[in-house]
Amino acid sequence: MAPQQPARQPAPDATRRSERSRRAIYDAALALVAEIGYPRTTIEGIASRAGVGKQTIYRWWPSKADVLLEAFLDLSDQAAQAAQADGTADDAAYALPDTGDLAADLKYVLRATVDELRDPAFEAPSRALAAEGVVNEELGRRFVARLLEPQLQLYVDRLRAAQEAGDVRADIDPRIALELFVSPLAQRWLQYTAPITYEYTDTLVDYALNGLAPR
Repeated sequence: MAPQQPARQPAPDATRRSERSRRAIYDAALALVAEIGYPRTTIEGIASRAGVGKQTIYRWWPSKADVLLEAFLDLSDQAAQAAQADGTADDAAYALPDTGDLAADLKYVLRATVDELRDPAFEAPSRALAAEGVVNEELGRRFVARLLEPQLQLYVDRLRAAQEAGDVRADIDPRIALELFVSPLAQRWLQYTAPITYEYTDTLVDYALNGLAPR
């Protein structure tokens, strides 16, 4: 009787292994930036924390800034998927609410933005990317194009809908108008000029929609 051949082991799934490594690198980059700050975070530190060789990181990304950018974009995607899964967002999650009350809709979204900006998981990488984008123009442009502009376009769409409903002047430029409430919030958060609160963003909306001149 011929001896039995040993069972053939399945070939390692390189795609799955690469995804595990990529996920570990994302997690390591985000954790290190939160724990020790962006300046002290290094490719070597990320590799050690993720349990991979640094050449694995360099094979996929040219710098730690690129690692952090992709990790942050992935974090944002995961947050959106989680919101859909737990019912706090539907398939139209990538649109601002349109209840017919523009002020209420804007206040709702800006309050959610305050929550995100105060969330340590988002705050550290957000600040790091914003700061690095000031001195690294190419990274800054990619950060704006891939994350900020798609979010700002949601405000544009909502303001255009308000124009069509007659709730906003037809002659305004929505892309400029949104900066009346988005930009002050960003400046206050980035420069620590004052706390960011629901009351603050509600007031921004009231000022933007009602103007400052007496009526």
